[in-house]
Amino acid sequence: MNLRSEQFGNSKSVRVVNGLKLSPGADLTGADLTDTDLTNVDFTNTNLNGASLSGANLGGAKLFSADLSGANLSGANLSGANLTGAEISGGNLSFADLTDANLTGANLTGANLVEVNITQADLSGANLSDADLTDANLTDANLIGTNLTGADLRGANLTGADLRGANLTSVNLSSANLTGANLYGSNLRSANLTNSNLTGTNFTGTNLTESNLTGSNLTGVDLNFADLTDAIMPDGTTND
Repeated sequence: MNLRSEQFGNSKSVRVVNGLKLSPGADLTGADLTDTDLTNVDFTNTNLNGASLSGANLGGAKLFSADLSGANLSGANLSGANLTGAEISGGNLSFADLTDANLTGANLTGANLVEVNITQADLSGANLSDADLTDANLTDANLIGTNLTGADLRGANLTGADLRGANLTSVNLSSANLTGANLYGSNLRSANLTNSNLTGTNFTGTNLTESNLTGSNLTGVDLNFADLTDAIMPDGTTND
């Protein structure tokens, strides 16, 4: 990979990779940046639609309002990156590291987030509808007001996650770990929570209508003011 820095007029140093100028607002549609060291790069408002960034190091990168729709970020390091308002719909972030990343208001509709590490990341107000988060690690993540409608979170680790006011309609949380998670006022209508670990989870004021809790662990759960109408309880009985 040909990587260097160049000075353009009075502007700050701009990274150049294989003739591509990596600067804010650049058009890098379909660019191949596989395995590239892009630590702290500034991709603010940059068009990376369909780009290949698999295995790239984007630690601390600025991707504010960047277009990463359909981009391949599998296995990439995005720890501490700022993806506020980024467009990542249909993107591939499987096995990526997003520890402490800021994804506030980002659009990840239909994205592949299989086994992604989102520990302590901020996804408040983000759209993750229909995203695949199978076996993802969301420990202590901020998911306040996040849209997870129809998302697949089978086997995901949401220990200590904050999901207050989140929309989890028809989400699949089978065998997920939600120990100590806060779902105050969230919507889990028709959610699949079979065999999930809900130890110490806060479901105060939560909508669990028609949800499936078969085989789940409800030890220490707070269900005050929760709506369990037609929900299937851990013992398989239906709540009236």
